[in-house]
Amino acid sequence: MADFAFVRVERRGGCAWVTLDRPPLNLIVPEMVRGIKAAFEELREDPRVRAAVLTGSGRAMTAGMQLQFLRDLTAREAKAFIATLHDAIHTVHEAPFPTVCMMNGHCLGGGFELAMACDMRTAATEALMGLPEIRVGVPSVIEAALLPPLIGPARAAECLLTGDSISARQALEWGLINRVAPSAELGQATAELIDRVLECAPAAVRLQKELIIRWRNTNLRSAVEFGIDAFAQAYATEEPREAMQAFLDKRTPRFHS
Repeated sequence: MADFAFVRVERRGGCAWVTLDRPPLNLIVPEMVRGIKAAFEELREDPRVRAAVLTGSGRAMTAGMQLQFLRDLTAREAKAFIATLHDAIHTVHEAPFPTVCMMNGHCLGGGFELAMACDMRTAATEALMGLPEIRVGVPSVIEAALLPPLIGPARAAECLLTGDSISARQALEWGLINRVAPSAELGQATAELIDRVLECAPAAVRLQKELIIRWRNTNLRSAVEFGIDAFAQAYATEEPREAMQAFLDKRTPRFHS
């Protein structure tokens, strides 16, 4: 287990479980922002990491920013801080392995932007998520831009302009999250989702994640060209042959991590 500022990292096989650790609400402060970035920078350099789960300790994933810190910023300090927060969240967004945010409780503000930066999301039944910044005098920025593609422009506009929260059930209906489970069962539901990823060919998963990142950042023609290259790269490994032969043999494939 590794520790960063207000962030704990635990390895469970090929998956890293990254926990925001400033209970009970895991309010975000600059030290935590640096801890998130440092943790994911370290994980991205480790080829043994095949997936990561991001969650929180205590009763919330995170209730957002520590307002006492935000309240006293100058315009210059505010710009510098929000750029730093973006850098940390971007490190998660561009991770070379699949990421899942497990919202064990409420997930608000910058924490919800962090959740949206993950590839998949799970949530406790009672969890609320949203971007309430407008209610404290500032717009939602940086990775809040991910919300319209996830739930549609009209729904996103309502969330952004009212600051209202979204329930876990509503988020599931809107396609914003992948699984909802009671708190006591959420860890198992999330682990089962991760296990489905870990069953797949490791190099192919990394190639697929690289394509997902490229698709987000380019036009359709370029995305297709990247995909053609990735398909060929897969055949530079033994994974396609092993996976296809295992399917034909009706057995579990044997991959080398």
